[in-house]
Amino acid sequence: MKKPVSPLRRRVIVLSLGTLCAITSAMNAAQAADQRVVTLLVPYPAGGLSDSIARAVSVALGRALNQQVIVDNLGGVSGSLAAQKVLNAPADGHMIFLGSPNEVILSPMVNAAVKLRAEDFRMLGQVAVNPLVLLTRATLPVRNIDEFIAYAKAQDKGLSYGSVGMGSMYHLLAESMAQQTQIHVTHVPYKGMAPMVQDIGGNSIDFAILPYATSFKGMSEQGRLRLIGWLASTRSELDPSVPALGEGKILKSFSHSTWAGLMVSRKTSEEVVVRLNKALAEVLRDPEVRRQIAATGSEAAQPQTLAEAERQLREDSIKFRAMARNIQLQAP
Repeated sequence: MKKPVSPLRRRVIVLSLGTLCAITSAMNAAQAADQRVVTLLVPYPAGGLSDSIARAVSVALGRALNQQVIVDNLGGVSGSLAAQKVLNAPADGHMIFLGSPNEVILSPMVNAAVKLRAEDFRMLGQVAVNPLVLLTRATLPVRNIDEFIAYAKAQDKGLSYGSVGMGSMYHLLAESMAQQTQIHVTHVPYKGMAPMVQDIGGNSIDFAILPYATSFKGMSEQGRLRLIGWLASTRSELDPSVPALGEGKILKSFSHSTWAGLMVSRKTSEEVVVRLNKALAEVLRDPEVRRQIAATGSEAAQPQTLAEAERQLREDSIKFRAMARNIQLQAP
């Protein structure tokens, strides 16, 4: 005959089973959370340079995180629409922003509706470094920067140029160039680089300053646009046939480049930020990823520590804000 279980022992067993169930449930929840899809948010429409860079790293990033990473595109308001979406999402590392100085530094300076700041983000590290190039419609009768400036000065209405929106770096640099050379320009904002380049190829606008993309070379060879010069003192190995602005007489010191990097909300926990930074470093050491980034016309960045990435964002914030103030690019 079985000895009856005492009430105290029965209570201990029930509590133990309850604790075991709670632990199992928590473990299952954590495992489920780890299996959630990570969204890599691109602040411009599909088909542009940022989109190509994101797709070059997304699969490898998924492997490094042991999670699926999908690329999502959201253009508008100089890229700040996507930046704000990242800040509005739960700060748990499941939404990562492929950002640049355009969206987090410059856009808030010229658009009062944009309330975010670079300080709202935690920089995980650069992904790509992008040399900048001045390109024009193919029918513009110029071949180099000095001819370009002379032609612009001779036009009563000046020249039109495109950018990815008010406050973007390309807006800032075009206005800075116009101020230094005393030419008249008219700004035409776009939601992304792809439709803007199409309009240059269709002779709808005169010029743009943009990060170099390999597609530019093909369009130039087809006679659809003209590459006037690198924003640098010397030519780039990406296309040595294109002169540097430093080779001319007028804009010798007009040298600039930009970058794309991964960011999350500053509210994200240190544990998650460290994990994401480590995963990005692993991705950037992958030769195939570096080859794919180079194929876009960008230079794959070297892995950065979190301290290096934070310093990069802070220093660029100081530099570009000073440039914007200098040409009076301010929110109304």
